[in-house]
Amino acid sequence: MPHVTIEYSANLETDVAPARLVQALHIAALATGVFPIGGLRTRAERRDVYRVADGDRDNAFVAVVARIGKGRSSETREAVARALMAALEAETAGAFARRGLGLTVEVQEIEGPSLKTNNLHDRLKAKETRP
Repeated sequence: MPHVTIEYSANLETDVAPARLVQALHIAALATGVFPIGGLRTRAERRDVYRVADGDRDNAFVAVVARIGKGRSSETREAVARALMAALEAETAGAFARRGLGLTVEVQEIEGPSLKTNNLHDRLKAKETRP
């Protein structure tokens, strides 16, 4: 049940399309091989009220939090963090060159209890078997 949340400053939208950021990080998370596609959720949250560093209006931020189920090794969590950061850096490279930009990625284990219900795994299997 990995959930990837991308929080970003509103001023970044002039340089980075949020939908592209969501797509890039979703693909990067899947490419790690750690998460099943039916369990992955990736979303972005725009922040209109923020202050970054010295308050310069051009300063921006992106903070990515990946919440994952317990039990994965520290090496696996590190690999996920590195993969997400690489995708984040690639998508924001132009903005990084033009403005003050803080990028962070954090991988957190979900502490129980955590309840979930979904039919996505079954629906994806059914799609695979269609002619």
